[in-house]
Amino acid sequence: MSAVEPIRVMVVEDDAVMREALGVLIQGTPGYRYLAGVGSVEEALRFLDSEQLDVLLLDIHLPGMLGSEGVRWLQEKCPRTPILMLTVYEDDDHVFESICNGASGYLLKRTPPAKLLEAIGEAHRGGAPMSPDIARKVVRLFQKIRPPEKTDYALTPQEVRILGLLAEGHSYKTAAEGLHITVNTLRNYIRSIYDKLHVHSKTEAVRTALKSGIVR
Repeated sequence: MSAVEPIRVMVVEDDAVMREALGVLIQGTPGYRYLAGVGSVEEALRFLDSEQLDVLLLDIHLPGMLGSEGVRWLQEKCPRTPILMLTVYEDDDHVFESICNGASGYLLKRTPPAKLLEAIGEAHRGGAPMSPDIARKVVRLFQKIRPPEKTDYALTPQEVRILGLLAEGHSYKTAAEGLHITVNTLRNYIRSIYDKLHVHSKTEAVRTALKSGIVR
């Protein structure tokens, strides 16, 4: 992308007033372009069939699919697009789930406009912006889940590598690309990982891996 091209931003927010305010802020700021605003993950997935964007702002508490769950689907569709979560809440479970599912950052809705724009730019450059309150919560969360000793689940080196990529927020597609294997092969590894860790979802697998010291 050329340096003169604006950062194209999409907003997924069910509050129409909030969505419009974000649109006005983004479109009215040099260097940024408000690509679109929709009210649900489902609408966003339909929109992304035909549009490209640079950064996506995603509310957590949405009608239909929650944003914290929708991150995974949006990342599958646009694996190179950073997703910033926007929320009025600081709920531990949703913070953890959003990050495990691929969110690049986490901002409270009370974030000042200038800081919000700065965070969009940081995410576009590959950073992981977080509101200070959220960052402290994430640190406490990860401190809490790290135990003193490691548990052996008889994982293969490849399975450990896959868990490491998932913990970093990779989608199945980008994890497979990084390991030079197909997505179907990766899914076979995932099933084996689930069996060995006695879990049923990616979030549970990452949580167990971090908790047991398998990945750090």
